[in-house]
Amino acid sequence: MASQSGNFSVTMVCMICLLIICSANAQLSANYYAYSCPGLQRIVRNALTPNVRRDRRLGASLLRMHFHDCFVNGCDASVLLDDTSSLTGEKNAFPNRNSLRGFDVIDAIKTRVEAACQDTVSCADILALAARDGTVLLGGPSWTVPLGRRDSTTASQDQANNDIPKPFDDLPALITSFANKGLTAKEMTVLSGSHTIGQAQCSSFRAHIYNGTNINAAFARSRQARCPASAPNGDTNLAPLDLQSPNSFGSDYYQNLVAKRGLLHSDQELFNGGSQDDLVRSYSKNNRAFRNDFAAAMIKMGNISPLTGTNGEIRKNCRVPN
Repeated sequence: MASQSGNFSVTMVCMICLLIICSANAQLSANYYAYSCPGLQRIVRNALTPNVRRDRRLGASLLRMHFHDCFVNGCDASVLLDDTSSLTGEKNAFPNRNSLRGFDVIDAIKTRVEAACQDTVSCADILALAARDGTVLLGGPSWTVPLGRRDSTTASQDQANNDIPKPFDDLPALITSFANKGLTAKEMTVLSGSHTIGQAQCSSFRAHIYNGTNINAAFARSRQARCPASAPNGDTNLAPLDLQSPNSFGSDYYQNLVAKRGLLHSDQELFNGGSQDDLVRSYSKNNRAFRNDFAAAMIKMGNISPLTGTNGEIRKNCRVPN
Protein backbone atom coordinates (compact mmCIF):
# COMPACT_ATOMS: atom_id res chain seq x y z
CA MET A 1 0.00 0.00 0.00
CA ALA A 2 2.82 2.38 0.90
CA SER A 3 4.53 1.52 -2.37
CA GLN A 4 1.39 2.32 -4.37
CA SER A 5 1.03 5.61 -2.52
CA GLY A 6 4.67 6.45 -3.25
CA ASN A 7 4.25 5.62 -6.92
CA PHE A 8 1.13 7.78 -7.08
CA SER A 9 2.99 10.72 -5.53
CA VAL A 10 5.88 10.37 -7.96
CA THR A 11 3.45 10.17 -10.87
CA MET A 12 1.64 13.34 -9.73
CA VAL A 13 4.91 15.23 -9.34
CA CYS A 14 5.97 14.17 -12.83
CA MET A 15 2.63 15.26 -14.29
CA ILE A 16 2.84 18.65 -12.59
CA CYS A 17 6.40 19.14 -13.84
CA LEU A 18 5.30 18.17 -17.35
CA LEU A 19 2.45 20.68 -17.25
CA ILE A 20 4.83 23.41 -16.12
CA ILE A 21 7.28 22.58 -18.90
CA CYS A 22 4.52 22.51 -21.53
CA SER A 23 3.14 25.81 -20.24
CA ALA A 24 6.55 27.48 -20.39
CA ASN A 25 7.08 26.28 -23.96
CA ALA A 26 3.52 26.73 -25.21
CA GLN A 27 3.08 27.39 -28.90
CA LEU A 28 1.17 30.32 -30.31
CA SER A 29 -2.40 29.64 -31.37
CA ALA A 30 -4.97 31.55 -33.39
CA ASN A 31 -7.57 30.56 -30.76
CA TYR A 32 -5.51 31.50 -27.72
CA TYR A 33 -8.04 34.07 -26.44
CA ALA A 34 -11.17 32.24 -27.60
CA TYR A 35 -12.44 31.91 -24.03
CA SER A 36 -10.46 34.48 -22.05
CA CYS A 37 -11.09 37.41 -24.44
CA PRO A 38 -13.38 36.32 -27.30
CA GLY A 39 -13.95 39.86 -28.61
CA LEU A 40 -10.26 40.75 -28.83
CA GLN A 41 -9.87 40.96 -32.58
CA ARG A 42 -13.03 43.04 -32.97
CA ILE A 43 -11.86 45.42 -30.22
CA VAL A 44 -8.47 45.93 -31.88
CA ARG A 45 -9.97 46.42 -35.34
CA ASN A 46 -12.64 48.87 -34.15
CA ALA A 47 -10.11 50.91 -32.18
CA LEU A 48 -7.60 51.03 -35.02
CA THR A 49 -9.86 51.70 -38.00
CA PRO A 50 -10.74 55.38 -37.37
CA ASN A 51 -7.07 56.16 -36.65
CA VAL A 52 -5.89 54.71 -39.96
CA ARG A 53 -8.71 56.39 -41.86
CA ARG A 54 -7.63 59.69 -40.33
CA ASP A 55 -3.91 59.06 -40.95
CA ARG A 56 -3.33 56.40 -43.61
CA ARG A 57 0.41 56.46 -43.02
CA LEU A 58 -0.29 54.91 -39.62
CA GLY A 59 -0.93 51.48 -41.16
CA ALA A 60 2.64 51.39 -42.46
CA SER A 61 3.99 52.73 -39.17
CA LEU A 62 2.45 49.93 -37.12
CA LEU A 63 3.65 47.29 -39.57
CA ARG A 64 7.17 48.70 -39.27
CA MET A 65 6.92 48.82 -35.47
CA HIS A 66 5.98 45.12 -35.35
CA PHE A 67 8.94 44.31 -37.61
CA HIS A 68 11.36 46.28 -35.44
CA ASP A 69 9.97 44.59 -32.34
CA CYS A 70 10.37 41.07 -33.70
CA PHE A 71 13.95 41.64 -34.89
CA VAL A 72 15.14 42.49 -31.36
CA ASN A 73 15.03 39.41 -29.13
CA GLY A 74 11.75 38.27 -30.68
CA CYS A 75 8.17 39.56 -30.81
CA ASP A 76 7.88 40.59 -27.16
CA ALA A 77 6.75 44.24 -27.21
CA SER A 78 10.18 45.42 -26.00
CA VAL A 79 9.98 48.20 -28.59
CA LEU A 80 7.05 49.73 -26.68
CA LEU A 81 8.99 50.27 -23.43
CA ASP A 82 9.92 53.82 -22.44
CA ASP A 83 13.29 54.71 -20.99
CA THR A 84 13.38 54.86 -17.20
CA SER A 85 16.10 55.35 -14.60
CA SER A 86 16.60 51.59 -14.53
CA LEU A 87 15.81 50.62 -18.13
CA THR A 88 17.14 51.81 -21.48
CA GLY A 89 14.50 51.11 -24.08
CA GLU A 90 14.72 50.72 -27.84
CA LYS A 91 12.85 53.84 -28.89
CA ASN A 92 16.05 55.88 -29.11
CA ALA A 93 18.03 53.28 -31.02
CA PHE A 94 19.23 54.59 -34.38
CA PRO A 95 16.57 52.77 -36.49
CA ASN A 96 13.76 54.00 -34.20
CA ARG A 97 14.69 57.45 -32.91
CA ASN A 98 12.33 60.17 -34.19
CA SER A 99 11.10 57.58 -36.67
CA LEU A 100 8.80 54.99 -35.12
CA ARG A 101 5.29 56.30 -34.55
CA GLY A 102 1.91 55.02 -33.40
CA PHE A 103 2.74 54.30 -29.77
CA ASP A 104 -0.26 56.35 -28.63
CA VAL A 105 -2.55 54.25 -30.82
CA ILE A 106 -1.25 51.03 -29.23
CA ASP A 107 -1.87 52.64 -25.82
CA ALA A 108 -5.46 53.46 -26.80
CA ILE A 109 -6.10 49.93 -28.05
CA LYS A 110 -4.59 48.47 -24.86
CA THR A 111 -6.93 50.63 -22.76
CA ARG A 112 -9.96 49.24 -24.59
CA VAL A 113 -8.71 45.68 -24.35
CA GLU A 114 -8.04 46.03 -20.62
CA ALA A 115 -11.56 47.35 -20.08
CA ALA A 116 -12.95 44.20 -21.68
CA CYS A 117 -10.39 41.59 -20.59
CA GLN A 118 -8.29 42.78 -17.66
CA ASP A 119 -4.74 41.42 -17.30
CA THR A 120 -5.28 38.96 -20.14
CA VAL A 121 -3.90 40.19 -23.47
CA SER A 122 -0.25 41.05 -24.03
CA CYS A 123 0.97 44.21 -25.70
CA ALA A 124 2.96 41.99 -28.07
CA ASP A 125 -0.24 40.35 -29.31
CA ILE A 126 -1.98 43.71 -29.64
CA LEU A 127 0.90 45.01 -31.76
CA ALA A 128 0.83 41.90 -33.97
CA LEU A 129 -2.91 42.29 -34.55
CA ALA A 130 -2.63 46.04 -35.18
CA ALA A 131 0.12 45.44 -37.78
CA ARG A 132 -2.11 42.98 -39.61
CA ASP A 133 -5.24 45.15 -39.44
CA GLY A 134 -3.38 48.29 -40.48
CA THR A 135 -2.10 46.45 -43.54
CA VAL A 136 -5.60 45.26 -44.44
CA LEU A 137 -7.00 48.78 -44.08
CA LEU A 138 -4.50 49.91 -46.75
CA GLY A 139 -5.65 47.22 -49.14
CA GLY A 140 -3.13 44.58 -48.15
CA PRO A 141 -3.68 40.88 -47.50
CA SER A 142 -5.02 39.46 -44.28
CA TRP A 143 -3.53 36.57 -42.37
CA THR A 144 -4.37 34.56 -39.29
CA VAL A 145 -2.29 35.95 -36.41
CA PRO A 146 -1.12 33.24 -34.00
CA LEU A 147 -1.53 34.57 -30.45
CA GLY A 148 -0.29 33.83 -26.97
CA ARG A 149 2.83 36.00 -26.80
CA ARG A 150 3.81 37.53 -23.49
CA ASP A 151 5.60 40.81 -22.87
CA SER A 152 9.25 41.24 -22.01
CA THR A 153 10.34 43.08 -18.90
CA THR A 154 13.54 44.28 -20.55
CA ALA A 155 14.70 45.89 -23.79
CA SER A 156 17.99 46.18 -25.67
CA GLN A 157 19.02 49.34 -27.44
CA ASP A 158 22.27 47.68 -28.51
CA GLN A 159 20.40 44.79 -30.14
CA ALA A 160 18.10 47.25 -31.91
CA ASN A 161 21.12 49.08 -33.31
CA ASN A 162 22.80 45.86 -34.37
CA ASP A 163 19.98 43.54 -35.49
CA ILE A 164 17.49 45.71 -37.36
CA PRO A 165 18.44 45.85 -41.08
CA LYS A 166 19.77 49.22 -42.18
CA PRO A 167 18.75 51.28 -45.24
CA PHE A 168 22.42 51.33 -46.33
CA ASP A 169 22.90 47.53 -46.27
CA ASP A 170 24.00 45.61 -49.33
CA LEU A 171 22.39 42.32 -50.37
CA PRO A 172 24.72 39.95 -48.45
CA ALA A 173 24.19 41.97 -45.24
CA LEU A 174 20.43 41.89 -45.71
CA ILE A 175 20.40 38.15 -46.32
CA THR A 176 22.50 37.62 -43.20
CA SER A 177 20.28 39.86 -41.04
CA PHE A 178 17.19 37.90 -41.98
CA ALA A 179 18.92 34.52 -41.80
CA ASN A 180 19.94 35.33 -38.22
CA LYS A 181 16.22 35.48 -37.41
CA GLY A 182 15.40 32.25 -39.22
CA LEU A 183 14.06 33.91 -42.36
CA THR A 184 15.09 32.95 -45.89
CA ALA A 185 16.31 35.23 -48.66
CA LYS A 186 12.93 34.84 -50.35
CA GLU A 187 11.15 35.86 -47.14
CA MET A 188 13.49 38.84 -46.86
CA THR A 189 12.51 39.97 -50.35
CA VAL A 190 8.81 39.55 -49.81
CA LEU A 191 8.86 41.24 -46.37
CA SER A 192 10.77 44.14 -47.93
CA GLY A 193 7.62 44.57 -50.01
CA SER A 194 6.12 46.23 -46.94
CA HIS A 195 7.82 49.31 -48.42
CA THR A 196 4.95 49.46 -50.85
CA ILE A 197 3.42 51.61 -48.09
CA GLY A 198 4.92 54.29 -45.87
CA GLN A 199 7.60 56.96 -46.11
CA ALA A 200 11.27 57.38 -45.28
CA GLN A 201 13.34 60.24 -43.94
CA CYS A 202 15.90 62.02 -46.11
CA SER A 203 18.75 60.90 -43.83
CA SER A 204 18.03 57.28 -44.75
CA PHE A 205 18.16 57.75 -48.54
CA ARG A 206 20.42 60.79 -49.09
CA ALA A 207 23.51 58.74 -49.95
CA HIS A 208 21.55 56.65 -52.44
CA ILE A 209 20.02 59.53 -54.39
CA TYR A 210 23.29 61.49 -54.58
CA ASN A 211 25.94 58.79 -54.79
CA GLY A 212 24.14 55.62 -55.85
CA THR A 213 25.08 53.99 -59.14
CA ASN A 214 22.03 51.70 -59.36
CA ILE A 215 19.37 54.41 -59.50
CA ASN A 216 17.36 56.05 -62.27
CA ALA A 217 18.84 59.52 -62.78
CA ALA A 218 15.51 61.32 -63.24
CA PHE A 219 14.12 59.63 -60.13
CA ALA A 220 17.20 60.63 -58.13
CA ARG A 221 16.81 64.27 -59.19
CA SER A 222 13.13 64.27 -58.21
CA ARG A 223 14.00 63.03 -54.71
CA GLN A 224 16.85 65.54 -54.33
CA ALA A 225 14.33 68.38 -54.42
CA ARG A 226 13.30 67.62 -50.84
CA CYS A 227 16.53 66.11 -49.59
CA PRO A 228 19.48 68.53 -49.62
CA ALA A 229 22.92 67.02 -50.18
CA SER A 230 24.40 68.49 -46.99
CA ALA A 231 23.42 66.87 -43.71
CA PRO A 232 21.71 67.64 -41.42
CA ASN A 233 19.71 69.92 -43.70
CA GLY A 234 16.36 68.28 -44.41
CA ASP A 235 17.25 65.10 -42.48
CA THR A 236 13.65 64.55 -41.38
CA ASN A 237 12.01 65.46 -44.69
CA LEU A 238 9.84 62.61 -45.90
CA ALA A 239 9.49 60.89 -49.25
CA PRO A 240 7.21 57.98 -50.16
CA LEU A 241 8.89 54.59 -50.38
CA ASP A 242 6.52 53.77 -53.25
CA LEU A 243 6.23 56.80 -55.49
CA GLN A 244 2.96 55.75 -57.15
CA SER A 245 0.80 54.73 -54.17
CA PRO A 246 2.42 55.09 -50.73
CA ASN A 247 -0.90 54.49 -48.93
CA SER A 248 -2.06 51.51 -50.96
CA PHE A 249 -0.62 48.02 -50.63
CA GLY A 250 0.44 46.43 -53.94
CA SER A 251 3.28 45.24 -56.15
CA ASP A 252 4.26 48.73 -57.36
CA TYR A 253 7.27 48.50 -55.07
CA TYR A 254 8.78 45.72 -57.17
CA GLN A 255 7.94 47.49 -60.42
CA ASN A 256 9.89 50.47 -59.08
CA LEU A 257 12.89 48.28 -58.32
CA VAL A 258 12.91 46.88 -61.85
CA ALA A 259 12.90 50.49 -63.10
CA LYS A 260 15.72 51.39 -60.65
CA ARG A 261 13.45 53.65 -58.65
CA GLY A 262 14.02 52.12 -55.22
CA LEU A 263 14.23 54.93 -52.65
CA LEU A 264 16.56 53.16 -50.23
CA HIS A 265 19.88 51.62 -51.18
CA SER A 266 18.77 48.45 -49.37
CA ASP A 267 15.63 48.32 -51.50
CA GLN A 268 17.43 48.60 -54.82
CA GLU A 269 19.94 45.97 -53.71
CA LEU A 270 17.15 43.43 -54.19
CA PHE A 271 17.32 44.13 -57.93
CA ASN A 272 20.90 44.84 -58.80
CA GLY A 273 22.22 41.81 -60.63
CA GLY A 274 22.04 39.54 -57.59
CA SER A 275 20.23 36.43 -56.39
CA GLN A 276 16.86 38.13 -55.85
CA ASP A 277 16.44 39.66 -59.31
CA ASP A 278 14.20 36.90 -60.66
CA LEU A 279 11.95 37.00 -57.60
CA VAL A 280 11.61 40.78 -57.76
CA ARG A 281 10.74 40.56 -61.45
CA SER A 282 8.18 37.85 -60.70
CA TYR A 283 6.46 39.86 -57.96
CA SER A 284 6.43 42.95 -60.18
CA LYS A 285 4.19 41.00 -62.57
CA ASN A 286 2.20 38.89 -60.11
CA ASN A 287 0.52 40.83 -57.32
CA ARG A 288 -1.42 37.77 -56.12
CA ALA A 289 1.78 35.78 -55.54
CA PHE A 290 3.27 38.72 -53.65
CA ARG A 291 0.22 39.06 -51.40
CA ASN A 292 0.06 35.34 -50.62
CA ASP A 293 3.77 35.08 -49.90
CA PHE A 294 3.73 38.26 -47.81
CA ALA A 295 0.96 36.91 -45.56
CA ALA A 296 2.84 33.64 -45.04
CA ALA A 297 6.10 35.47 -44.28
CA MET A 298 4.37 37.75 -41.76
CA ILE A 299 3.09 34.73 -39.85
CA LYS A 300 6.60 33.29 -39.73
CA MET A 301 8.14 36.61 -38.69
CA GLY A 302 5.56 36.98 -35.93
CA ASN A 303 6.74 33.67 -34.52
CA ILE A 304 10.34 34.80 -33.93
CA SER A 305 11.26 33.82 -30.35
CA PRO A 306 7.99 34.73 -28.62
CA LEU A 307 7.76 34.63 -24.83
CA THR A 308 5.07 32.14 -23.87
CA GLY A 309 3.78 30.16 -20.91
CA THR A 310 5.31 31.47 -17.69
CA ASN A 311 7.99 33.56 -19.41
CA GLY A 312 7.57 37.33 -19.47
CA GLU A 313 4.38 38.98 -18.27
CA ILE A 314 1.12 40.61 -19.37
CA ARG A 315 1.89 44.30 -19.03
CA LYS A 316 -0.81 46.51 -17.60
CA ASN A 317 0.76 49.49 -19.38
CA CYS A 318 2.59 48.81 -22.64
CA ARG A 319 5.20 51.46 -21.86
CA VAL A 320 6.48 50.06 -18.55
CA PRO A 321 7.03 46.65 -16.97
CA ASN A 322 4.59 45.76 -14.20
